[in-house]
Amino acid sequence: MEPKPPRTSFTVLTEMVFPNHANALGNLMGGQLLYWMDIAAAIAAYRHSQRVCVTAAVDYVSFRSAIRVGELLTIEAYVTRAFHTSMEVYLRVYAQSLPTNEKRLSNEAYYTFVAIDQSGCPIPVPPIAPETDEEKRQYEEALRRREMRLIMAGKLDPAKASTLKLT
Repeated sequence: MEPKPPRTSFTVLTEMVFPNHANALGNLMGGQLLYWMDIAAAIAAYRHSQRVCVTAAVDYVSFRSAIRVGELLTIEAYVTRAFHTSMEVYLRVYAQSLPTNEKRLSNEAYYTFVAIDQSGCPIPVPPIAPETDEEKRQYEEALRRREMRLIMAGKLDPAKASTLKLT
């Protein structure tokens, strides 16, 4: 399979935050945000693999600032690295105040997706060919994040991790 640059998977999802998306404080509920992030990440994974993809893991979701009712929410997602059948997707979430037009980074996360065939079995995906310095950094760091996910899931012995130094 031919490697693909991350830009081929780049996805933008925009939503308006309404009262039915909010908690009693008028802030976007975390579960609603995670739902929208999952959709954006799934689209990015599909764009990279050209296959139906399922969520395998969600990790490192940062919540930097609340997103208020009436604000615009923009999610940017792209594949940072592809392994055999899985892909790591990086997401950035921005909130934008309509009265001031101020845009701020609200959240970041890494999701892992697995491409599947018509029978629901994992299927190989194309590798990533990072182009920018940021993409190259994320690509290199993705292996460490993957090993940490596998260790936490009990699927990898920490002593066998290639990126971890055990003392």
